[in-house]
Amino acid sequence: MPELVPTLLRATTVRRVLAALLLVAAVVVAARPSTEIDLVVAARALPPGVALADGDVVMIKGPPSLRSLTSPAQARGRVPTGPIGAGEPITELRLFGPETTAAAAGPDAAVVPVRVAEPGVVALLRPGARVDVLAAGKDVHHPAVLARDASVVSVRPGAEGDLALLALPREAATEVAAAALTRAVALTLR
Repeated sequence: MPELVPTLLRATTVRRVLAALLLVAAVVVAARPSTEIDLVVAARALPPGVALADGDVVMIKGPPSLRSLTSPAQARGRVPTGPIGAGEPITELRLFGPETTAAAAGPDAAVVPVRVAEPGVVALLRPGARVDVLAAGKDVHHPAVLARDASVVSVRPGAEGDLALLALPREAATEVAAAALTRAVALTLR
């Protein structure tokens, strides 16, 4: 029995030392400044093509590796280029608006909706992709190039044909829109 008392005292001392170390570690972790940042995320699933309102986005804390808008005001009135899932960080590239258009095609840009002639090509397109816009010319072997290096803003498969929203310099946008009214338009990926 006398041998048991020193063993118990050593075990108690070890436990106390471990508890003190854990307490110090917890204080250090709690005192450390947070590396989380404010993120703007979708409050619910957001469909493409519908302007965002105040209740559509919320602020949360998250890691700095998730780059999002920095305030809900930046999202107000802008339109998602595609579906945004609930809780998904909202970035500039996910929204259509003046900033997106200017970044895609310059300050004198316009956005043109184009029905795409080739079935299934919309599945290959993503916002930010660069394309050339072609239309049938007088010679079937030499299509007319209507615009080069257009930026895809949004893509949508549809029952009446696949639709792509393209950001272009204003002059080229007018030509593409006029041609799309009378003939089939094709896109080539760059």
